[in-house]
Amino acid sequence: MKRDKTKYVIVGNSTAAIGAVEGIRRLDRQTPIVLISKEPYHTYSRPLISYLLAGEVDKERMYYRPRDFYERNAVDARLGVEAVRVDADALAVETADGGRIPFEKLLVATGGRPFVPKIAGSDAEGVFTFVSWDDAKAISTYIGRAAPERAAVVGGGLIGIKAAEALHACGLDVTVVELADRLLPLALDAKGSELAAAALRDAGVKLVCGTTVERILASDGAVSDVVLRGGRTLTCELVVIAIGVVPDTSIVEGSRIETDRGIRIDEHCATSVPGIYAAGDVAQGSDTLTGNSRPIPIFPNACRQGNVAGTNMAGGEARMGAAFAMNSVEVFGLPTISVGLATAEGEGYEVLVRGQDSARAYRRFVLRDGRLVGALFVGDIDRAGIVTGLIRERIDASGIKDLLLSDGLGLISLPAEYRKHVVRGDGIVV
Repeated sequence: MKRDKTKYVIVGNSTAAIGAVEGIRRLDRQTPIVLISKEPYHTYSRPLISYLLAGEVDKERMYYRPRDFYERNAVDARLGVEAVRVDADALAVETADGGRIPFEKLLVATGGRPFVPKIAGSDAEGVFTFVSWDDAKAISTYIGRAAPERAAVVGGGLIGIKAAEALHACGLDVTVVELADRLLPLALDAKGSELAAAALRDAGVKLVCGTTVERILASDGAVSDVVLRGGRTLTCELVVIAIGVVPDTSIVEGSRIETDRGIRIDEHCATSVPGIYAAGDVAQGSDTLTGNSRPIPIFPNACRQGNVAGTNMAGGEARMGAAFAMNSVEVFGLPTISVGLATAEGEGYEVLVRGQDSARAYRRFVLRDGRLVGALFVGDIDRAGIVTGLIRERIDASGIKDLLLSDGLGLISLPAEYRKHVVRGDGIVV
């Protein structure tokens, strides 16, 4: 019997969307899936766009799944088609080309869009964002045509750091401008930021903190300078606005689907409308460590949410479990990992610190009521996976504080309850 509605529709084509396809296919191997994406590309890894711009990876290495992924999973991938509205009453998705796709189950995985503040002159040629393959292509084309010598990166967070690295690799003289008083202010504490800033400066990249770009000046329509708050002028011929991303909820505006900072979801990744799910950077779920509802725009979270949503769309039973912030970024060769409440301090928190300035190695552990709730690794990231597991499983770490600060932390030294959780098998004694 012919269906009046498509059983599964997914809007998006990145980590969460692919996780959903794989979640559906574990339970339902045959029912077709319609996937809609405004980008024309096969699913690709967004964290690699800086390496693409720098020339360190080629097109083939950008792809997140094999080229036959859609075919093998019976996915009708409608690439280059923009979904513009979800009709939550009639259960249908409307597209920019006038199409309308009725559905039984829908996943909204539209991700985030770059946050671009109002900056006078930002419409000048040579001003870019940096979140997509098209952004990397546009910057590369501009560099090849206009041959800029200097670039300003507005934002010293994760996106800004990777943009600065790529532009530096392209031979530009780069200045990073960060509004906060330090680099990577959301991921690193003052000490960790100091080490990251040193790595950046050692590479030849300039850093200006405590201010931002208020105006972009142009000559013959193209960027020539930026004016910082306070009046300082930096000469540059290319500007990347890399302040961050915000959930792209535009597709559900005006519908019954509840939104706040993102689309509100429960532990099943279900929205307020039955049959409609959301996952990835567009979704707003529970943060295990704070108890607050907020977007957690990180790769592992998007992957898990997509998988949970897909499983439930196919009639299974899956829940999110623990979810909290985790960030990993290499700053010009200096690896950093931030997990959970890595920068928390004050009443109720116990902070343990290990630092080795000469080796640029620094660790910070945050405990609350004897349990690890945050960790920061700069330079030496060994054992970060073990520590993340302790945070996720809410294991009492009060008896291993000395080990956290030593080189002796290993599976055998951890509480038995945790060892039994991660090591299973007949005849194994932990």
